[in-house]
Amino acid sequence: MHWKMTERVYLDYTQAELDKAYDQRLWADNAGDIMAEWRDAHGLREVLGCAEVQYGNSPREAMDIYPAPAAGVAPIHFHIHGGGWRMQSKEDCAFLAPTQQSLGFMPVFPDFDQLPDVTLTMQYEQLRQAFITLQEMAKDYGGDTGRIVVSGHSSGAHLAALLAEEDWTEFGLPADIIKSLILISGPHDLEPVLLSARREYVHLEEQAAGLLNAYRRADRINCPVQIYYGEHESPEFKRQSIYMAERLKTLGSQASCTMITGVNHFEILNDMNRDDSQVFQAVKKISADFRNKQQKEK
Repeated sequence: MHWKMTERVYLDYTQAELDKAYDQRLWADNAGDIMAEWRDAHGLREVLGCAEVQYGNSPREAMDIYPAPAAGVAPIHFHIHGGGWRMQSKEDCAFLAPTQQSLGFMPVFPDFDQLPDVTLTMQYEQLRQAFITLQEMAKDYGGDTGRIVVSGHSSGAHLAALLAEEDWTEFGLPADIIKSLILISGPHDLEPVLLSARREYVHLEEQAAGLLNAYRRADRINCPVQIYYGEHESPEFKRQSIYMAERLKTLGSQASCTMITGVNHFEILNDMNRDDSQVFQAVKKISADFRNKQQKEK
């Protein structure tokens, strides 16, 4: 019995250690308070004139589009919420909208059905359809589909990486439709995820697990990638970020990986709103680069 309790199931993790490493609330005692603050900001949707656009038949197959902050066309920031593929919503991203608008972006926050009501394959297919639908209507809200940055937090970062790995030419879109990618604290390699307690609701057949393993398919990403993780996250989420960046660099991609000091898995997303944070500055620079490129092309 003692031997089984100490048996390694992945790298140097025992089963108990791996399960703990994928339970972020054990590493952030203020997680509930932070997510409550995100929910308290839902009212910004109405204040900022958010448009809820359906892209499918399910009630959750919708995205929140915040109009461009100025006349003309604006770059698009397509941000995907986290929640372990089974929690949170596009409304929980409303607190990010004012800052993104102030940086000149048209913010877009997609939603999708959650596990275990759908499979992870179906969830990604919904997200992909949201992205395709956005191309068709972005101009109605002042968005420029030639300047899109995609970001995601936690499980949303995994989904964001999958979007960047998609062959968009199969859907009639430019191969480089995603110009920049920001991955915040994501579990990109599904192998340890499926060995952890999360396997209780993340059910994937072997083929699907391979197709949805962002780490293994990183060679398909063809845009600059910036990866961030918090100092006070679990060791496994730190490792996931570091390994994803190392793989991208090995493949010759333009990639960076930065640890944000003093924050945990949930606090790091709030850094996108703090003008003294590296995450904020990264998004600001992307906006500036978009603007400079547009001016040169005129």
